[in-house]
Amino acid sequence: MSPIKLSGIYIYPIKSAAGISLETAEVESRGFQYDRRWMLVDEKGKFLTQRQLPRMALIKVKLTDGELVVEVPDKEFLSIPLEPKTDPCIRVQVWNDICDAIPLSKEINQWFSEFLDIKCQLVYMPENSCRPINPQYAKPNEQVSFADGFPFLLISEASVQDLNKRLEQAVPMNRFRPNLVVSGCEAFAEDYWRKICIGSLDFRVVKPCSRCSITTVDQSQGIKGKEPLLTLAQYRLRDGQIFFGQNLIQDQLGTLQVGDTVEIKNFSE
Repeated sequence: MSPIKLSGIYIYPIKSAAGISLETAEVESRGFQYDRRWMLVDEKGKFLTQRQLPRMALIKVKLTDGELVVEVPDKEFLSIPLEPKTDPCIRVQVWNDICDAIPLSKEINQWFSEFLDIKCQLVYMPENSCRPINPQYAKPNEQVSFADGFPFLLISEASVQDLNKRLEQAVPMNRFRPNLVVSGCEAFAEDYWRKICIGSLDFRVVKPCSRCSITTVDQSQGIKGKEPLLTLAQYRLRDGQIFFGQNLIQDQLGTLQVGDTVEIKNFSE
């Protein structure tokens, strides 16, 4: 049997905007460096995602020296500093969590508001902002960024291939917005992993990922459909939720690289 390998690394600097594929990435205390450290919020400070605004899929980002460059159709690109000025924080909401964030400039907010046709604000999570991971799954003091709930989402290539065999039109991996993609295992093998080592770093596999309507958004067009949720519901439905992929928490900090070997240290029956 061929070894299991890390075949893809992805980060999503702005929550619910397009992702970036990387060859190497730094694992920090909240997840990958720069992953979901920025977020768009409405006038009440509540997070915005592709669930309400599928057009957010068209917000493309890339990292340059000291800046996050943002591009959308029919507008001039936008440059955002990777380390915003330490302006006074505001309180923002992501799901049921309330935490501190730094608001960015009025010009930046106007740029996003015009593109999305909704009044919104871009905020940044500084290092001193505290957003604990659900203690049901985490150790004390473990933190997460603006990600939905956990620092990492892992999916195997085989699981997506299995799904695509059931679909009339295949969907790409980006529908599922993983951080870690692995190859060399059977479909849904990840459902049974509990502790793994990627390269030299240990991770805990803490919870299956319940999937929402974002999986139905064509990431290249920003248009919502019905698949693959309809098909996934036929064989991945449990307790009223559709599960696809696994949430992970890191036990160590360091560097991951595409091609790293994945060792399964603990299974469940």
